Amino acid sequence: MAAGLTALVVLLAGVGTLTWWLTRDGDDSPLAGRPRVNNTAAGLSYAIPAGWQHDAAKDSGLLSAFTSQIARKPGAGAEDDALGAAVMAGRSRQVIPASGLRQQTERAARSNAEFFFPDRPTTLEDSHPAKVGNQPAHAVTLKITDPKGSTAHLRMTVVTIDNHHTSFVMGVYGDTPSATTDHEVDAVLHSTTVR
Repeated sequence: MAAGLTALVVLLAGVGTLTWWLTRDGDDSPLAGRPRVNNTAAGLSYAIPAGWQHDAAKDSGLLSAFTSQIARKPGAGAEDDALGAAVMAGRSRQVIPASGLRQQTERAARSNAEFFFPDRPTTLEDSHPAKVGNQPAHAVTLKITDPKGSTAHLRMTVVTIDNHHTSFVMGVYGDTPSATTDHEVDAVLHSTTVR
């Protein structure tokens, strides 16, 4: 009888564990459970770190390429971060096939760096294939410097959502970025999912 009871307990524990594993959302990222921006125009969703804010009213006033944004709240840490930090998302004007993601992501990152940091040299720090959900993507990190030696970074991930559109999420954080800023922007980009 004791052996039967033990077997039943082990079976129930196994069923409970299997049920938990099958029903969990799988999000064990640093931003798990945080509020999210659900950008329907871009078909993307991304998390908002503590100390950051999303002002939906400002989304409509963004440049046409961008359809949502979040930014660090003033005074929310990283006092050495003179330019602050922001993450923006949007929808590409053209569909980019998986085979063209690297070239187009690097081009778009450099174009945005020129827009946000005119006439400052850029260095490609990283460029690698990625996935957003199960969709093909490419991620790029640029370092932007000025003659006085200060630096800024631009990170961009471009994802082919489907045969009809391509979207992007981009983080910009500036001069003498703190490790906190770097990790926060990185966590937001990694939290991005296809809606």
